[in-house]
This record gives sequence, structure tokens and C-alpha cells, in this order.
Amino acid sequence: MSGSLEKSLAILEYLANHPDGAPLVQIATALNQLRSGCHRTLHELIRFGYVRQLPQRGDYALSTKLASLGLSYLSRSGVVDIAQPVINRLAEATEELVRLAVVDGERLTLMAKAQGARSGLKYDPDMGIDLRLSCSAAGHAWLMTLSEDAAIACVTRQGMGDPRHFGPNAPTSIKALLKMLDEHRKRGYSLIQDVYAPGMSSMAAPVARPKEPATGVVVIAGPSSRLTHKRMLGFAPLLLTAASELADAGNASPLLKAANVGTWGNVGEAAAAAPARRPARPPAKATPQGRVNRAR
Repeated sequence: MSGSLEKSLAILEYLANHPDGAPLVQIATALNQLRSGCHRTLHELIRFGYVRQLPQRGDYALSTKLASLGLSYLSRSGVVDIAQPVINRLAEATEELVRLAVVDGERLTLMAKAQGARSGLKYDPDMGIDLRLSCSAAGHAWLMTLSEDAAIACVTRQGMGDPRHFGPNAPTSIKALLKMLDEHRKRGYSLIQDVYAPGMSSMAAPVARPKEPATGVVVIAGPSSRLTHKRMLGFAPLLLTAASELADAGNASPLLKAANVGTWGNVGEAAAAAPARRPARPPAKATPQGRVNRAR
């Protein structure tokens, strides 16, 4: 590893996964950096306010500066202001956890959530994480809007991950994943059980305007004991309507407008490879009488 910037970013990313801090030897070893150079970089980061040294053990940990920058960016992007009322309504109607993941280049990052479960088991993963494309409902919902070659390329670059870390139904090969994506396309949204994690169900729909790439994904998730296959099928019209609402409002947010354009303005390879495919079935709309009609 060379370059002071690369070393600094590697340290920041490492410490982000160690909120309790880590000693110098551990950081330098994990990042394959010389101990002396790692020590200098850490103290430069301390000088600029991104890292702090814990008083008792002398370990190094992130300060709140990065978190503050991230929250400031989100508040100015408008994505939470636009999405929150929509996902709040969906969470209230389904009484399950609803999340919004935003496409950034070839990554899907959780950005907003609403918890609809009022009692019993509650599923609530960390916000801000990048989702595993091959085994998450959100990942599948986005991949199904891409061409087969582009979807394979995205998953190959990210990797399938260790099957032991996911549910028993997680795909372990590209062939198995493509079969699942075909099933999702037929229904117009993804639906998985015991895939991302044992005992967890989820479904997701892409946020996309006609003939444009998907900018995000709306997800409903909960324990499989409660969020059954039958219940998820019943929630489909509500999910598709929410995704359609967010797609229509997306141009008001710079973050949602930048579909498949990385945070730094780098055009995602998946977007360059092929135009987005629209879901096979159009969003559902509720009539005043409460029935659900499929748009034709």
C-alpha cells in the first residue's frame, strides 16, 4: 500500500468497523502498514479531528467528525425528507420494518428507515451499511433492473460472501442467483425468505422512473415467523405504490437523482453496461373504495 491518502482512508475504514478502538499494532498488521508510518498517519488524523486516542488504553478510535459530515450531507441531500413520509406510511400499513437503500455506483447503502412493528420481534439492522447484492432483497431488486451481464459483473466484483454468514437459502453460485432474479422479474419485485439471514423475510421494489436506471430500493423486512410468504404477497401493491411515489419525487433530491453515479461522480459500470429494465408488473394503485387496481 502506498500513498498517504490511501493509508489514511484505509485506517478510517478500519476504525469504522471497530467502534471500541484498536491498538496501533492491530491496525498496522491488519492493513499491512509499517508500524512507524501507521503511527504518523494516526496522529495526523488526530490533528485534523478524525481520530481520537482513548485515554486509558491508548487505543485509537474514530471521533464523531466523520459521522457529523455524513449526517450533514444527508440532511442537505433531501433524501430523508422525501423518503420518510412514504416509508412511514408503508411501515404503518405493514407493521414491519421498512427501509430505503440508495444506489451509489455499484453499491446499495441503507439511508432511511421506519419501524412499523408495535410489539413482539423487531428486525432492525444497522443503517449506513452496504448491502450484499447476492443475498439481500434490496440487492436482488436492483440487480433485476440490470442486464444479466451487468448484474453478474456487479456481484462478481463485490463477491458472493461466505455462505455461513447468511441464511440457508442464500444463493451460492451465479447460476442460482440468476434463477432467483428471473423469478423476481416475473412478479415485479424481489421476495426472499431465510436468504439474507436465518429466520428473516424481506421483499423489495426498485425506485425507478420509466426508461431510467433505478436510483434506490424500498424494502419491507421482518421475522419469517410473522412476515410469511402469504403476507408478503398481500403487501406487494403497497410496496410497489411506495416505490412509484419515491420515483416520482426523486428529482427533488440530488442523491436520488444521481442514479448509478458514485458519490465522487464516477459513472457506475453497471449503468454504462445496459439500460435499466422496468419491473414486469406496473405499480398498483388503490381505489377510493380500498380495492387495488393494477395500472394498465
